[in-house]
Amino acid sequence: MIVWLASYPKSGNTWVRSFLSSLMDREDGLANLNSMSIPQYPLRAHFRGLVNEFDNIKLLSKKWISSQDFLNLDNKIKFFKTHHVMCNFGKNSFTNYENTFGVIYIVRDPRNVITSILNYYSKKNYEEAKEFLFDEGRIIGVDLSKKYEYENDNNIITLISSWKNHYNSWKNFKKNFLLIKYENLINNERNEFLKIRNYLEEKLNLKFSDNKFDAAISSNSFSKLKKIEEIEGFSENVKIQSKPDVKFFNLGPKNNYKNLLDKKISKEIEKMFHSEMKELGYI
Repeated sequence: MIVWLASYPKSGNTWVRSFLSSLMDREDGLANLNSMSIPQYPLRAHFRGLVNEFDNIKLLSKKWISSQDFLNLDNKIKFFKTHHVMCNFGKNSFTNYENTFGVIYIVRDPRNVITSILNYYSKKNYEEAKEFLFDEGRIIGVDLSKKYEYENDNNIITLISSWKNHYNSWKNFKKNFLLIKYENLINNERNEFLKIRNYLEEKLNLKFSDNKFDAAISSNSFSKLKKIEEIEGFSENVKIQSKPDVKFFNLGPKNNYKNLLDKKISKEIEKMFHSEMKELGYI
C-alpha cells in the first residue's frame, strides 16, 4: 500500500523526501539528493498500457485507481511523492483507502509559497504568481498550449488546483494522516522530523537508531541540501533556457513574506485563504 508524501508545490516536499530516503534507505543516514529512493506519482510509466494521451486528465483520471492497483500487487508498503490534489474528477477518485496506507502532508504559508512559485516557475511578477496560487484548475507537468518536444516520464498532467483546495482535499483523508508544517522544519527541524520518525515507528513498525536519525537530520539541513545542489546540481530541477540559474533550493529560511511581499498581495492571499490560514495558525 502507498504512503503519500503530498504537498502543494514548493512547500518542502523534496526536503522531507530527502530526509526520509536518508533515514529509511541509507546505512549511514546521509543525504544523497540525486538518488532519493522515493519516486513521484504520477509518471508516464504508471499509465503505459492504460492510456496513450498523457495530457488528457479525463482519460488519466479513469486509470488512477487501476495504476495504483498495479503498483500495489506486491502487497508491500511503498512511498510516493505527489503534488496532485486529492480530488474526484467526475466519478474518478485520485486514490482510495484500498490503495493508501497513509498520508504525510507538508503545508507552507501561502504568503511564502508565492515567492517560491515566482522563482521556480519563472513567473513575470507577483500578480502572475498569485494567479497560479488561486487557480482552482491549475495543472503542472505539461503545457497544453504546446506539443511535446520529447518523451519524458515526468511529462504528464498533474492537477494541483489552488493552494486552498489542495490543503483541504488532503486534510480530509484521515487514514494515518500526519501534518508537517514547513515553518516548523525551519524553526525546529529536529522536533518536526521526530514526528515523522514516530509516525514510521508507530504506524509501520520500523525502528531507527538515534545515531542514524541524527545523521539524517544533520545531512538534510536546508543549507546542506542547497550546497549539494550548488556543487552536484539537482537532476529534478527545472531547465529553463531563458533563466538557466533557477535554483530549486533557493531562499529557504530567508523567504519571509514580511520582507519580500507587497502588503496588497499579502492581504489578498489572507482574504482568499482566510479560513485555512487561521486553522493552521498562519493568521
